[in-house]
Amino acid sequence: MSLRLTTWNINSVRLRLPLLLRLMREVKPDVICLQEIKVEDASFPAEPIAAAGYPHQVVRGMKGYNGVAILSRVVLERGEDRGWCGRDDSRHAIAHLPGKIELHNFYVPAGGDVPDPAQNEKFAHKLNFIDEVTLWLADARIRSKRMILAGDLNIAPLECDVWSHTQLLDVVSHTPIEVEKLGRMQDTLGWVDAVRHFVAPPEKLYTWWSYRARDWAASDRGRRLDHIWVTPPLKKMLKRAHVLRDARNWEQPSDHVPVTVELDP
Repeated sequence: MSLRLTTWNINSVRLRLPLLLRLMREVKPDVICLQEIKVEDASFPAEPIAAAGYPHQVVRGMKGYNGVAILSRVVLERGEDRGWCGRDDSRHAIAHLPGKIELHNFYVPAGGDVPDPAQNEKFAHKLNFIDEVTLWLADARIRSKRMILAGDLNIAPLECDVWSHTQLLDVVSHTPIEVEKLGRMQDTLGWVDAVRHFVAPPEKLYTWWSYRARDWAASDRGRRLDHIWVTPPLKKMLKRAHVLRDARNWEQPSDHVPVTVELDP
């Protein structure tokens, strides 16, 4: 089964529904993983999304914050909902796709501004979240299984995933402890970084640019926070990857841009 999968932190699905419909028309993903939908399930715009060709939907929303959704042209089966760190804050959705592919859509906590878990509860929560997911993957998953993990992981792991490695070493999203913990999570099942499979280091690659920049493109102070990983059995199926940088220039854009990976048997 060929599969085109896009992940995107949309930063409010109702506000940016026109942009989502544009993505559907122009990129034509088979499956879309959204993060930060910021809406309760009952208010999710399911009907216009279904009318655009995505009738199969897994939504885990909450009012005003967080929330993830999986939208699909192809039939999917909803997996068991999970909470992390004792919270039910809608940061993880699971779906089973044709071809016996298990899909995980994650929205990892951002972590606040201070990179010290003793001083910043949000940063402590982020580190604990990654630790819990890592233990669960190591204990409960099968290495030979066909799996995709996509989403806003809120960590830029490589030096070439940020505009300045040295200046961001003490900035949340690129600190050594975050990078180390994400590496352990990736090692659990030998996950393949599907985008870096095609765009090899040291080439710079970003998926997020701050709203604070007066001219984001000119300053180009980006970070690669959005990822798609596959387990080794899917590595040979990887065909191409694309970061839709132009979406940062769309009207009322998200600060993240869509990331797409294509797989083909």
